[in-house]
Amino acid sequence: MSTIHELRRILGTCRTIAVVGLSPQWHRPSFFAAKYMQEHGYRIVPVNPSAPEILGERSYASVTAAAEALEKQGQKIDMVDCFRKSSDIPPIAEEAIAIGAQCLWLQIGVVDEASAAKARAAGLDVVMDRCVKIEHARLFGGLNWAGVNTKVISARRPQQLFY
Repeated sequence: MSTIHELRRILGTCRTIAVVGLSPQWHRPSFFAAKYMQEHGYRIVPVNPSAPEILGERSYASVTAAAEALEKQGQKIDMVDCFRKSSDIPPIAEEAIAIGAQCLWLQIGVVDEASAAKARAAGLDVVMDRCVKIEHARLFGGLNWAGVNTKVISARRPQQLFY
């Protein structure tokens, strides 16, 4: 279980995020979460073998391929954020360890205790069953993004924002 202090530290230091399973479709949760993080200053590195580009960034077939491409640019992946089912996590965790990522983040509904233990033993922070966008919004004040926390109780969006 990650504490608020640990989550703040992770989100404060991990600025380049490889999003495994990032969908190019705007209505998918992975796209929305990655777009939010990108708009809040994070570098998003899509990992999706079926899409050449997502959110204006080149997409890679694997975490390893993404890490190798970024290394040539003098950059590295800090966090591996997984939008994949739990049974897909073991090889992704192995890649995260191999590239020297700081954090393995498993999205809501994704839990793999064995991979988490292996990643922790290799020195990675591990967050499971949490959404990176929700945690960032909760801890860094982004809940007003997309209309949450407008202090207006109404189903209609105001024409002119009051703030």
